Amino acid sequence: MDRDEELLRGRVYGQDHDHPRPGPRPGRAYAELVGGPLDGLLLDITDWQPNDIEDGAALSTQLSRWPDGRALYDPRPGESRRPGPGVVCRFYYSGDTP
Repeated sequence: MDRDEELLRGRVYGQDHDHPRPGPRPGRAYAELVGGPLDGLLLDITDWQPNDIEDGAALSTQLSRWPDGRALYDPRPGESRRPGPGVVCRFYYSGDTP
């Protein structure tokens, strides 16, 4: 794992690596991002509705195929989600968009 990958692991998407608390916060629900440029990050989905979760996410990143592009992450159909705080589901990389 290179240094850039190490900085991303265990961090919440949107938090800077030098943020005083870059990791998950108690009482929040997260989707683990799997694959692609944001692999290993957690996405805070605490306030998302079930249909929002089904739609997945297009996340801004400098690590996209395009400068200032978005990495696309989606849940897998039929994959279980557990209720409550913590990591409740996974979103899988499905590509990039400008």
